[in-house]
Amino acid sequence: QLQLVESGGGLVQPGGSLRLSCAASGVTLDRYAIAWYRQAPGQEREGVSCISSTTSSTTYADSVKGRFTISRDSAKTTVYLQMNNLKPEEPAVYYCAARHTSLPCRHLYAFTFWGQGIQVTVSS
Repeated sequence: QLQLVESGGGLVQPGGSLRLSCAASGVTLDRYAIAWYRQAPGQEREGVSCISSTTSSTTYADSVKGRFTISRDSAKTTVYLQMNNLKPEEPAVYYCAARHTSLPCRHLYAFTFWGQGIQVTVSS
């Protein structure tokens, strides 16, 4: 059972930046595709970004392209989501999710393991 832990959330002003981290204790994530999702109150969960396991190819939701960057650390233990120019409509609980697969992200529609989520608040 893979246990994912998100960190790095909090309060930021509109236009500010946050970096979220997703890590699994005692396990490297190099064989897992990792995705970030978010869910705002009263809304459906939305896929934000994904990084594949083998090529580290990435995908982004249109709403975050050019502002968010997903990446892995060199030790393959942590996946980051750098969020820049955050908008007032983007507060949500952000989740990381993992799937043990070599498929690229564009072919992934479901993930096996999920973190507990972390709150991101964008407010002045």
